[in-house]
Amino acid sequence: MSAVTTPTRSAQPGGGPDTPVRITPLTTVQNGFQLAWRSVLKIKANPEEVFGLMLQPVMFVTLFVFVFGQAMMGDWQAYRDFLMPGIIAQSVIFATLGTGFSLSQDVEKGIFDRFRSLPIARSAPLTGAILGDLVRYTITVVMVMLVGMAIGFRPEGGVVGVVVAAALVLLFASALCWMSAFVGMIVRTPMAVQAFGMILMFPLTFSSSAFVSPEDMPSWLQAVAANNPVTHVVDAMRALMLDTGDAAGPVLWTVVWTAIITAVFFPLAVWAYRRRT
Repeated sequence: MSAVTTPTRSAQPGGGPDTPVRITPLTTVQNGFQLAWRSVLKIKANPEEVFGLMLQPVMFVTLFVFVFGQAMMGDWQAYRDFLMPGIIAQSVIFATLGTGFSLSQDVEKGIFDRFRSLPIARSAPLTGAILGDLVRYTITVVMVMLVGMAIGFRPEGGVVGVVVAAALVLLFASALCWMSAFVGMIVRTPMAVQAFGMILMFPLTFSSSAFVSPEDMPSWLQAVAANNPVTHVVDAMRALMLDTGDAAGPVLWTVVWTAIITAVFFPLAVWAYRRRT
């Protein structure tokens, strides 16, 4: 991030011409964390958001394990263990839609007009929103784990495996947030953001190894699943949480996909934000 200048009112007595304030990379980071705290405080102001984050994992785990478990593997306990990493990934990935939705709402309400008048980095509102949303995703991960453990899920990878797997899916989610932010800036209404987001996220998650092993898919879909970034995330989480197989390959692929998605959508999101605001 290069240093930029933002115009602000001179502090000279009696008023004077606007003078630029230099925004350094350090200032950009500070601005991002300040606005991230604003995003976290919105959770306190809207406790129903936390309720939604808690209820959705309960619904997904209950439906998939008890409704589909017996049909999928003939043993719902075995499917529960297979499914839990995939449910965590799906819950967090779907939650990233909230980033674009929230940003679109802020634009409609004129909040970004206020941000433009402040001597802050132009990317700070986007960065702050995404950092704040990572707190929400952490709540989602914790809730899915608690529900899973309540029905007997015991990760063989232990605490370390669970923590590393959670960090990995949050890292991947941070990249998807930039894609969600881009959609939120180019689509005009929050409801349209949600609709377009679901069109993107549903194929991404359901054509992966989150719910069904790729070996059980049609041959043409196996090729799609094998190259799906969500498959790499879920496979890495399974290896870490269940202590099955080598996690190095899937972890590396997850990091690569995170870097690629961020490299593509970070500049696009900032460009779309500047264009719209």
